[in-house]
Amino acid sequence: MRGRQHRAVFLDRDGVLNQAVIKDGKPYPPSSLAELELTPDARGPLETLKAAGFLLIGITNQPDVARGTMSREVVEAINARILAALPLQEILVCYHDDGDHCDCRKPAPGLLLRAAAQNDVDLSRSYMVGDRWRDVDAGRRAGCRTIFVDRGYLGEPLDTSPDWRVHSLREAVEWIVEQSAV
Repeated sequence: MRGRQHRAVFLDRDGVLNQAVIKDGKPYPPSSLAELELTPDARGPLETLKAAGFLLIGITNQPDVARGTMSREVVEAINARILAALPLQEILVCYHDDGDHCDCRKPAPGLLLRAAAQNDVDLSRSYMVGDRWRDVDAGRRAGCRTIFVDRGYLGEPLDTSPDWRVHSLREAVEWIVEQSAV
């Protein structure tokens, strides 16, 4: 059996690729295209990763679809706009809520494992970048190195144990490039 060849960087959508909508100190996804605002420092660093040979894959939980407060069409329109603006291969979505007990809702690693299988990715040479404890746990459980982008959200557990902690996507990319050169 042939070994897995590709390295990937898995990126959380809301809070990493685009700005989270902050309400009472807590992050939420944009609820419309009008609320979508890409992270200002996203394009350049992602191009750096792509040039270094990484596959770039967005990973996102969108439980508001299961809860009936957002339509799948809105999520898909937001993802299409992000894909048109940033050099990502794809954005994989979990539409379930916690009560559904699926294997794809972060912190479960299902979306990362599926992306790895579909794209011939070596997870031990890959990274998960996220702004919530769920992202870090999903990456760790999938076998990736993890980077926590600390946005200072209220209620975010302080005991999250990523491999690296940063304050921006640019800092995360700098660390990934440095680590991959070793």
